[in-house]
Amino acid sequence: MNPDEEEPKNEGEPAPEEHAENVAAPEPEAHDDAPVEATPDAIEDAVFEEAAPVQAYETTPEPVVETEPPQPKPEPEPEPVKAYEPPPEPVHVEPPPPPPPVYVAPTPPPPEPVYVAPPPAPPLAPPPEPPPRIHEAAAEELHEEPLPELERTYPVEPQRSVFDEEEYPFGEPVIPMPEPPPRPGDRQRRRDAKRNLDLDLGRIKRRKRYGLFITTISVLFIAFVLAPVTWVTVYLFVDPPSNVLMMQRAAEGETIRHYPVAINRMSPHIVRAVIAAEDANFCTHDGFDIEAIQDAMERNRRGGRTRGASTVSQQVAKNLFLWPDRSWIRKGFETYFTALIEFMWPKRRIMEAYLNTAEWGDGNFGIEAAARARFGVSAADLTPLQAARLAAVLPSPNRWRADNPGPYVRGRSATIAARARDVRTSRTASCVLIMDRPGS
Repeated sequence: MNPDEEEPKNEGEPAPEEHAENVAAPEPEAHDDAPVEATPDAIEDAVFEEAAPVQAYETTPEPVVETEPPQPKPEPEPEPVKAYEPPPEPVHVEPPPPPPPVYVAPTPPPPEPVYVAPPPAPPLAPPPEPPPRIHEAAAEELHEEPLPELERTYPVEPQRSVFDEEEYPFGEPVIPMPEPPPRPGDRQRRRDAKRNLDLDLGRIKRRKRYGLFITTISVLFIAFVLAPVTWVTVYLFVDPPSNVLMMQRAAEGETIRHYPVAINRMSPHIVRAVIAAEDANFCTHDGFDIEAIQDAMERNRRGGRTRGASTVSQQVAKNLFLWPDRSWIRKGFETYFTALIEFMWPKRRIMEAYLNTAEWGDGNFGIEAAARARFGVSAADLTPLQAARLAAVLPSPNRWRADNPGPYVRGRSATIAARARDVRTSRTASCVLIMDRPGS
């Protein structure tokens, strides 16, 4: 405990006596000639007078809004100038001794809280009596007996179930609507409405019964009649840009060269050579050469190398619309498309489509690309021998070459050239070439 601090004094105890040294002596009277005794208070006053005078801090008054014009304030009077007084010399004064320690008794602990039960709640006041009714108050004023209460009974509405609410969510009509009087034609109208309803239901049942069958027939009609006919009609006027065989060769890595040209820009020798080599009865049959088919079947039955009997029309159907694999399904579609193009296309257009889509090996499709690649000329400048060599390699264009023919290709080319002269003499290609027609 700091001895400088004053200890608290307990009540009832006498205050400690002050020492004689601490008792202040009476101040001596001041004389002009007497010497002045230096005291601690005088020293502190001298020190403070030595310091520079401190001006008092003046707070700025808050502005006051005055309704009247402000009055001029008087100027403050100048403060008198004090004469300079030299400070007295400091005198060393010994500090007073510290007071002796004072024993302070310990504070007793606070008493424990005592639980006091809360006072019981006052009893509830009885509820106020209801005010008298109007007729009772009037009866008291008139000194008459009040009227007895009338018991009123209201009809209890039956409870409605959830199903009733769902059937009729708007409730019962307040005012029942009157039914219209019967008319003479109501019975006939009801019979007609019932008959029409029965007809509609029967029609719906028949549609459900035959819906799958009708849908199947519609799909088959679109797939096998409408789509093929539209396809063949488009290719009647437009040269096909590609076919399945071209895409297959491109997938194998070959460079495809295809330059479709009109039949007027083709040499007539190639038309006669193709007719002589592939289809001698091209202008006389309707897409299928029955004699050639019977001959091929007879030779295949006797054995030996298998020989086909496909006409130019059948090869056009295969090249333009089908895939090159051999199967009975493809043969069936080939027969169908052959009948379509024979029915819708002229012979001249069939021969033109065949010469523009036939494969001549090494990615060359069409007579124009084959003539440029094999002989360096256009299709219109082919000679009879060049046309015969190109027609000779048609059964196997990737195996035989027309520009560097072997013995078999040379012998077959000579035979085709001789038959082409017979085709020109007999005018067998008159359905394609106008110059071979009689009278031209």
